[in-house]
Amino acid sequence: MSHVRRNAALLALGLVFQSGMIQLAVALGTVTIVAVTGVDSILGLGPAVFLVAGAIAVGPAGRLSDRVGRMPVIRSGYVLGIAGPLVTAAGCHWEQGVLVFAGLGLCGAAQSIVLLSRAASAEMFPPERRARGMSIVLFAVVSGAIWGPVVFGPMFSGRTLGAHDLTVPWLAAGLFTLAGLAVSLGVRRDPRDLSRAYAHAEQRDEAAAPLAELVRRPGVATALVAAVASFAVMAGVMNLAGYVAVGHHHSHGSVFTVISLHIVGMYGLVLVVGDAIERIGRRRAMLIGLTLIAVSNAALAWFASIAGMSLCMFGLGLGWCLAYVAATTELVDLATPAERGRLVGFSDLLSSLSGAALALVGGVVYTGAGGSVPLAGLAAGLSALAVAWVLGNPATISSRGSRVVRVFSQ
Repeated sequence: MSHVRRNAALLALGLVFQSGMIQLAVALGTVTIVAVTGVDSILGLGPAVFLVAGAIAVGPAGRLSDRVGRMPVIRSGYVLGIAGPLVTAAGCHWEQGVLVFAGLGLCGAAQSIVLLSRAASAEMFPPERRARGMSIVLFAVVSGAIWGPVVFGPMFSGRTLGAHDLTVPWLAAGLFTLAGLAVSLGVRRDPRDLSRAYAHAEQRDEAAAPLAELVRRPGVATALVAAVASFAVMAGVMNLAGYVAVGHHHSHGSVFTVISLHIVGMYGLVLVVGDAIERIGRRRAMLIGLTLIAVSNAALAWFASIAGMSLCMFGLGLGWCLAYVAATTELVDLATPAERGRLVGFSDLLSSLSGAALALVGGVVYTGAGGSVPLAGLAAGLSALAVAWVLGNPATISSRGSRVVRVFSQ
């Protein structure tokens, strides 16, 4: 267990630094696009590029990690996370929209690959403790809630942002990811190899099943719906929140307060949430989380102050934490060590593509259909549909702990 604890701590510390880069990308991605291009109507395109690039990268990355191990792939994500802010900064300096979009794409690919750390941490732990193992790593990302106000907030205090003003913050973001890469080099014994201790002998030698077979296993479809819906709605709304706040006549610096409270909701209670999920059951956690996401999005239609938006975004983050950790832990349980990368990667691919679509459509809805009210209604409605799906499939998912042996024997 010494290797497991050490690896989990290092994976968590890497995400502490990664969250610094993501804090800025989320808060200022849409603002950067508009500042460089001068076109308001494409504000959703920046988040869409970020998420689509993540979707394109994570599927192959997951499959590759099944073959070469988790850490070489995760480290490649950090390398992309260094390049992305540099390219975005160049786009701001030379006012080239193409470079900004390319940089945001690299940042998105980096984030989706580095976040495979959560599944890598989970699989190192015994099946009954995997939600806890995942929560240890995800808790590290709550540090993103302090990077914004402490590091980035002062950069924008009392300033009107132009394209050139964004160059230095984006360069600073790349330094965070560089530190994450350095930390990741300390992980020894790959999580994939450690996870084989919990696999049955026949599973260690068994060839990985095709993806089409994986998604037909009992429980997989329900977990996929919960994971994809919770991530897509959360990511779509989160990436637009900065522009919505500015649209309510709040300062750019105050955007970091909203995003920081959202990150606290996502990760601040994750250690408690991990244990709670295993006590109340994963399906129930998914339902509670998705319901909280729907309610929080609906409330955004009425709350326009920084305090009100922060409360709603906190609820959105907490709902995501419950639903997504429960669903992803279930997916880890329902696959062998040789299959987990591809299954979790497929879930992340669908999640990122859906989040990109919602960010793009949400941007059009916000600018063309009356602002935050229709946007909030769209996000709440999609969350409610996911609740209905999980409610309608009560017998297809384990209510507590691992059911791997039962599933594979069917």
